[in-house]
Amino acid sequence: QKVQQYIVIVQATDMEGNLNYGLSNTATAIITVTDVNDNPPEFTTSTVKQPQKGVRTSSLQTSPDPVGQGLGGMGLPTSTHTHPHFSFSQPQASRQKIPHFAAAVDYEMNRAFMLTVMVSNQAPLASGIQMSFQSTAGVTISVTDVNEAPYFPTNHKLIRLEEGVPTGTVLTTFSAVDPDRFMQQAVRYSKLSDPANWLNINATNGQITTAAVLDRESDYIKNNVYEATFLAADNGIPPASGTGTLQIYLIDINDNAPELLPKEAQICEKPNLNVINITAADADIDPNVGPFVFELPSVPSAVRKNWTITRLNGDYAQLSLRIMYLEAGVYDVPIIVTDSGNPPLYNTSVIKVKVCPCDENGDCTTIGAVAAAGLGTGAIIAILICIIILLTMVLLFVVWMKRREKERHTKQLLIDPEDDVRDNILKYDEEGGGEEDQDYDLSQLQQPETMDHVLNKTPGVRRVDERPIGAEPQYPIRPVIPHPGDIGDFINEGLRAADNDPTAPPYDSLLVFDYEGSGSTAGSVSSLNSSSSGDQDYDYLNDWGPRFKKLADMYGGGEED
Repeated sequence: QKVQQYIVIVQATDMEGNLNYGLSNTATAIITVTDVNDNPPEFTTSTVKQPQKGVRTSSLQTSPDPVGQGLGGMGLPTSTHTHPHFSFSQPQASRQKIPHFAAAVDYEMNRAFMLTVMVSNQAPLASGIQMSFQSTAGVTISVTDVNEAPYFPTNHKLIRLEEGVPTGTVLTTFSAVDPDRFMQQAVRYSKLSDPANWLNINATNGQITTAAVLDRESDYIKNNVYEATFLAADNGIPPASGTGTLQIYLIDINDNAPELLPKEAQICEKPNLNVINITAADADIDPNVGPFVFELPSVPSAVRKNWTITRLNGDYAQLSLRIMYLEAGVYDVPIIVTDSGNPPLYNTSVIKVKVCPCDENGDCTTIGAVAAAGLGTGAIIAILICIIILLTMVLLFVVWMKRREKERHTKQLLIDPEDDVRDNILKYDEEGGGEEDQDYDLSQLQQPETMDHVLNKTPGVRRVDERPIGAEPQYPIRPVIPHPGDIGDFINEGLRAADNDPTAPPYDSLLVFDYEGSGSTAGSVSSLNSSSSGDQDYDYLNDWGPRFKKLADMYGGGEED
């Protein structure tokens, strides 16, 4: 372990070693020290935090000979006694032994562990070595406290109570325990799952009260048990939380009255042909259900007069006719159903019974099916009569309309179509075949070729629809190949010239027709001249009838004139 090899130089001299007369020579001797198993292994210790089951703590390593490693074999650390919290494992091709926690440790229970570990070589020590082939060491493992989650000692907690307890009833206290006894921490409670929202929990002490009435017949109940989950969280760093489940077993009480089944049935109008089997359904469970009691109410009296109930057993009964004949129709039959709860509950249910005529097999006939819909024979006959009357009225109305149309057509033939102005279409837009078809001389209405009449007009008087006489402005000339940048300037100059051109049509958007000038080159176009030769005789107006009498009195003269 200190020197692995020695190198020795040996000198030999004759003449008894006389350096003056003798001769000498040297040689080198190399001595290699071979390692033997003469050292036991050694240990190291460490401190770890509070771990969980199966968590590695630290490694225990042996100290073999630095020269000739492996002569002594691998050290095998083992505990001198069996400990329930620890076990050892060895990685492949390694001189380490790793202790593991075989069970979870708790700082509140054990803050430290003292172990005595023994190690030995696989091969014995070399002969002549007066040392033990094994050695022991004490290992101290310290556990560091960490924040642990609160837990509910009884999880799942089961309580039993009757359904229907009022709101605000205290059910139980569902509190959690914080395992960190040496930490001053507060635990807060809250709901994690409450499907029907029936419960409340006190945030500080975990007291559970009802927020609504608990109903065993609710859809949230499974096998009479209602489950809710609560959360308990501390204020440690980091915070930790745990959950607990509360199971409430609800004991049934008689809080549901029975219901009659079926709701509708069919029976023949004569007895002894068929009966109606009836039963009851109750949402409660035994002993708050059957046997049931079926009975008919005393009011109205016609129910017991027409119907009867025969009990078969505790759950079934038969409804049948008491009288020999009952008219076909739909009847509402009330039946009182009472359960066996304590105290018992009853309910008056109404069953709709269709009474109809039946054949020999006890089945409703076709007419009976109509009657069973709620219409008797008299009502059916009345409906048919009404339908016949309605059809007759419609037929008479159609015949009357046709006669009226025929009379109107005959009356129209007695009137001359030319004199009947009711449906005539008056046309006012007929203009003939155009100017080419008219034998008119339009030359008098055209503009004369000469402009003398325009030049001789009085200054300041001009027809605004005539072309003015004056100098025409000069429009810009577009270059042959204009530059793209000059197009805008060219358009603006052309627009400016057009705005200042008085000869450009239209001359004026306002045409004035009330000025005719000093004369017309066409002369007079009127063929009517007023007569100036004496008085005219208007006596012939008396022969034109009473419509011209007023005109004849004004112009004809007479005795009154």
